[in-house]
Amino acid sequence: MLTSTGASSRQNMAQTAMAHATATAAGPGHSLTDDLPGLQAVAAFIASEQAHVWLLSLVGSVAVGLSGILPLLVIPIEAGAALKTEAGCQKLKQLLSFAIGGLLGDVFLHLLPEAWALAGSSGSKHKHYKTQGWWVIVGLLAFLVLEKMFPDRDSHEDPTPDSDLNSNTPAQPNSVFGEKAVVSLRNGNHAESWKSSKQQSLQERSGKIKTSGYLNLLANCIDNFTHGLAVAGSFLVSKKVGCLTTFAILLHEIPHEVGDFAILLRAGFDRWSAARMQLFTALVGVLGACFALCTQSPKGTENATAWILPFTSGGFLYIALVNVMPDLLQETSLRHTLVQILLIGCGVGVMALLSAIVD
Repeated sequence: MLTSTGASSRQNMAQTAMAHATATAAGPGHSLTDDLPGLQAVAAFIASEQAHVWLLSLVGSVAVGLSGILPLLVIPIEAGAALKTEAGCQKLKQLLSFAIGGLLGDVFLHLLPEAWALAGSSGSKHKHYKTQGWWVIVGLLAFLVLEKMFPDRDSHEDPTPDSDLNSNTPAQPNSVFGEKAVVSLRNGNHAESWKSSKQQSLQERSGKIKTSGYLNLLANCIDNFTHGLAVAGSFLVSKKVGCLTTFAILLHEIPHEVGDFAILLRAGFDRWSAARMQLFTALVGVLGACFALCTQSPKGTENATAWILPFTSGGFLYIALVNVMPDLLQETSLRHTLVQILLIGCGVGVMALLSAIVD
């Protein structure tokens, strides 16, 4: 009897110990969940539809922004050095011609029609059309003021390459080649000194960035912000609308970014610096998407886009017609002029074709 009683007592103690150990092991896990309700909220958010909208919107805006580095596949690696030669200058003017056509097509066939469509959905259409017209003028004047505030101080010192090369008289001391070229010419080393002085002047000018390059980056930042608004606002409506909107923006952006790349090269950026700047402007598109997602209202994004689109249009018009077009007006060759006009038409035609496909 004593033996059986002791065995039963030991069995009960063992069962009690096992139950206590099980409760101890399970206790911290249960209390951890109770003490950290934030983990449950994060898990619920990740599994929610809202998280999917955030993810798709950010991925779409990043994809649109990364289209800015696609010109690296089009423009060769040696473009930085080749664009400083006479043949390279002609190629750059051809790219700039396409850029002018792309900017004009983007403004009149994409940005302004989209702004007019937003105004057409409201009550008083005439008032909103006039307001958007004012925003275009404000964009033009804003970019004019910015360029006046930060002028290119040495732009008046740039010589005309043809006149310098065809001249048989020694360079003046105040020319871009400097006094060293005059001294070497007097010593009889005409060819070598002239070539070295010209290379030195090209290196000095290539190291200076024109204001037009920064204005183009500013316009791209504003444009990418509107793209982020459009992508996120469309995903707030539905996934299908968001995917279609992202695809439409990508179609418009690819030829537009090639033109922007040419404008940055003209302003003095090298190939890789231009790509880095394009990536920087892509981050502004992500900010636009985050702004739209935080407002959680497609109507709010439409109200912001209604004035940002015409303002951006004014900036693009200023860059195309004031900054870039004067370079083409200096062309004297009839053949090169016809090629440039043809490329301007190609830029407009590409934008028109993409607008027809998207619509």
